[in-house]
Amino acid sequence: MLEQARELRRLFPAHAVVESHSNVAKGATLEWGTQSSESHNVFRLIMNDRADLCLAAEFDGVHVGQEDLSPESVRKIIGSERWLGVSTHNPEQLHDADLTSADYLAIGPVFATSSKDKPDPVVGLEGVRRARALTRKPLVAIGGITRANAASVIEAGADSVAVISDLVREPRKSAEEFFRILR
Repeated sequence: MLEQARELRRLFPAHAVVESHSNVAKGATLEWGTQSSESHNVFRLIMNDRADLCLAAEFDGVHVGQEDLSPESVRKIIGSERWLGVSTHNPEQLHDADLTSADYLAIGPVFATSSKDKPDPVVGLEGVRRARALTRKPLVAIGGITRANAASVIEAGADSVAVISDLVREPRKSAEEFFRILR
């Protein structure tokens, strides 16, 4: 995983500007946003679960779940310069995560997902709305997000979406369509 992560960092240097991507190593995600003065897309490499690999591969942050290292333990490892995200699945978890040093919070699964062996209960668009009301931190919706439903998730209050399955099937085409839909 470290070798793949280092290759991703080589291919996508820190704060690089790109049009789209086609491959992501297991355990890593790309986060996209739009630069304010240009039409290009900027991404950050976020390591899933592994603060040690985040540092070794010089990623931009770490995302942890409810059963991983605590957000405060991860923050001690990665410092204040890197991003820290926390997955939540209900209002109580979101409230607790909101009190941590996390830079952003994830809520989900919004829809049924096949990416997890034992997914948490679906929160739906109403769960995204409730989550938005509970935090001022950036909110990432995850779980069953597709090109067909991404806009409704943003309309429900998410600042961004995390996507797995819909990118895996046709990475380039899917990424380009997501960029078009979510601009």
